[in-house]
Amino acid sequence: MSTDDMTEGEQSMQINPQRAEALAKNLSDVYQRVERGASGRKACAVQTPASLNQTLPAEHNVRLIAVSKLKPANDILALHQQSHSHLDFGENYAQELTEKAGLLPRSVRWHMIGALQTNKCKPLAEQVSNLYCVSSVDTSKKADALEKGRAALAQKQDLSNKLRVLVQVNTSGEAEKSGVEPEQTAELCRHVREKCPHLQLAGLMTIGAIARSQAAASNAESVNEDFVCLREVRDRVVQELGVAREELELSMGMSADYEAALAQGSDEVRVGTTIFGERPAKKDARVKEERAEEK
Repeated sequence: MSTDDMTEGEQSMQINPQRAEALAKNLSDVYQRVERGASGRKACAVQTPASLNQTLPAEHNVRLIAVSKLKPANDILALHQQSHSHLDFGENYAQELTEKAGLLPRSVRWHMIGALQTNKCKPLAEQVSNLYCVSSVDTSKKADALEKGRAALAQKQDLSNKLRVLVQVNTSGEAEKSGVEPEQTAELCRHVREKCPHLQLAGLMTIGAIARSQAAASNAESVNEDFVCLREVRDRVVQELGVAREELELSMGMSADYEAALAQGSDEVRVGTTIFGERPAKKDARVKEERAEEK
């Protein structure tokens, strides 16, 4: 890409070749592990950049979200614009996602995966046109606010696709965890489908209990109860809403347990530190690493 085709934000960022190479290797390693984790499932495919040459039958896709929380936009640019052309990046904070989206190409597919306050929903949906999915919808008020934001954006520009949303389910029953209760999931899903015309109900998401994730990661024979619960909730929603099972994806699994999640049927995994390395403290994080001054 020539500098004439780059945004001002992109031109102000330099990519360290060694860092870019390390990130590309980490990403490739994760893709290979995702492929192995999905290989036992009938007709599964991994959504990979063509340059990584990962091949599986394309009847069903597994999406890898590179969680770039607290990492600079330079890292994202390195993985997105280099030969690997990774598309899907996840952020935990609405402000950080919005700032990075303003710096990076619109071809990035942004996923809001962190807990989202209701008052942050409308601005996020309205300001980030390439927001691909909000994975943490757990109330009708949040869905309505996202709907208002997307409707406002639609008045300003043509939108070819609806904003995908995942309903977050509290499968572990932990009081400190976000998410709708399993028995209330179908009601919220129905609200999104019937009351939010600019949103697409894409599936269900869970984070689950840390202890269960650790057990699943350390023992290949262990079955994560949270993953089982999410599958069962999906089946109940499918029955109550009368939709096809394939319409509702399951998003479960992070760096510590994504291989176990794939074995239990996850359609999407969220991997951060395995790709980007340990995160800095929030107070030390920088949205962008500035270009070094030329001497």
